Amino acid sequence: MYHSITFGEKNTWDDWKLVPTSRPVFNPPSLKRRTVDIPGADSFLDLSEALTGYPVYENREGSFEFTVLNGYKEWYEAFSDICDYLHGQKMKAILEDDKNYYYEGRFTVNEWQSNKGNSSIVINYSVNPYKWSVHNTLWEWEWDPFNFRTGVIYSMFYSKKTVSQQGLTLIYDSNLIGRAPVCPKFLIASSNNQGMSIKFQNNDLKINKEVSVNKDGTYQFPEIVFYGSQVKLEFSCHSSGTGTVSIDFRQGRF
Repeated sequence: MYHSITFGEKNTWDDWKLVPTSRPVFNPPSLKRRTVDIPGADSFLDLSEALTGYPVYENREGSFEFTVLNGYKEWYEAFSDICDYLHGQKMKAILEDDKNYYYEGRFTVNEWQSNKGNSSIVINYSVNPYKWSVHNTLWEWEWDPFNFRTGVIYSMFYSKKTVSQQGLTLIYDSNLIGRAPVCPKFLIASSNNQGMSIKFQNNDLKINKEVSVNKDGTYQFPEIVFYGSQVKLEFSCHSSGTGTVSIDFRQGRF
């Protein structure tokens, strides 16, 4: 294992013969902290979660240093190839050590140093605070790459759940919704193209919301946020008949 990184479609080892000087890890993000000083009182007011109900974060910032192995390409050709593809570009990056998640942001070539033995290159990054699952919740899992020890078949919980005349109640805990706040998409299909009503409850964010759509389709509601310890959804068709609902999002975490 070379502990490589795939930037977009290019892999640091397969395409550029780069070897990291240490195991690549994206630095954790800094908290966006908002405080207000109260004159004459101890401490201060912490308003970091006042607008959202949950913490928000700055981008992850840092750099990776690689050794450029000799005997594959002239140093100036390698330098130009990497800069042409990477410098200043916004793209996804996947660590070889953590293939189930990607980071997304902007990357720049910081420094290139050459000496008698070999050359080195430093790549800076500024990426979103959360890493995201490479597969969404409706992905049809594959036998060969699936990890039966740690993997979760999310489509079992989110894909084409049947809504009968009695309605459907779904409860998801933090293991199924992830650490990052997300607004999922709802794929609604009913026997009479009648749409559905959705009741949503998130006690952590103090959200109790009911929305209604009058025809089948794909919908996303900013009022419905998956975050925290548990969320509850109740679906019901508008008239007699049955339908299905699928819930599409990517799980994010640190």
